[in-house]
Amino acid sequence: MSDSGSQPAGGRRRSVSVFDKFNAGALLAITPEYRTVKRAQGKNYGSQPTFSRPAAMPLKSKNIAGVDVRYAHAGTAENPTVILLNPLPQSIIAFAPLWDKLAARFNLYAYDLPGFGGSAGGSEYMSFASQGRFLGDFIAEFGIREPHLVGPDIGMPAALHYVSHCPNDVVSLLVGDGPGIIPSANGSIIDKAVDSAFWRRMFRITGAGTFVHAANQLCYLNYVPNPDEISDYINSYEGRIGSVTSWFASYPESLGTVDPLLSGIDTPVLIFWGAEDQLLLPDNAQRLSQRLKRNRLHVFENCGHFSYQDQHEKFGDMVIDWVVDGHRRV
Repeated sequence: MSDSGSQPAGGRRRSVSVFDKFNAGALLAITPEYRTVKRAQGKNYGSQPTFSRPAAMPLKSKNIAGVDVRYAHAGTAENPTVILLNPLPQSIIAFAPLWDKLAARFNLYAYDLPGFGGSAGGSEYMSFASQGRFLGDFIAEFGIREPHLVGPDIGMPAALHYVSHCPNDVVSLLVGDGPGIIPSANGSIIDKAVDSAFWRRMFRITGAGTFVHAANQLCYLNYVPNPDEISDYINSYEGRIGSVTSWFASYPESLGTVDPLLSGIDTPVLIFWGAEDQLLLPDNAQRLSQRLKRNRLHVFENCGHFSYQDQHEKFGDMVIDWVVDGHRRV
């Protein structure tokens, strides 16, 4: 794949190499938050994947607004519509533990944001604004009405930008574990990626395997991804880390397109966060809750940055409770 990020995921089976583990270990050794994560994980963490293989998702590809996008859909329009936006450095495969549970209740969509996961796209999509505009394109392409948007991690600013800048009929937002408020309370790895061209170059040189493995080591307390997940994530970002790091380079400017408009968002919002998130610290959630008009804050105890997996059963229940009734009470 080219460094422009122009190709979607696919290709041969991939796993974390010895080289990837060495580079990730060197990075984590100078990441003070990692010691906190290791203590919280306990001695027995990581012995077996949480699921031997991910649940089957009906993955498809469609050209939308000039970009080939990987997405999945299940359910019928008679049910409430929920759209899942992928996190980084993962893809919509990260929602496999939730898929069957949510598809049984909702008209369920998920898609990989352009430039991320299994979707094509490059540096032109590495801003909150471009992802927010594309979310509107995705909704229009499928004729979606009155959706609930679920945006963890990089999906969070895309959802916030869309509802604050674009005409929409979004019923509610479920966002968390991501950026959107100034100042952003970041862990040291995020600060390296945002503030340092040197570190962005290091991430690019060490590649997708290191990027994925370091995130897995730092962002889970409970969940252990299986080889199918890891292979998809590495394939998703092989040759694309240079493009992805430009998302971090534009982070301060992008925050300026969302933060000033937070208090004007009148859509009900459920903010979720992992209590032990060491990438985007829980202080972000508290301050976001103070700024938004109509919101509820849900903090998952014993949970890292990847809350939708680390507490997947509780996360699925939270989404169902909120969409079915909770958003009406905010």
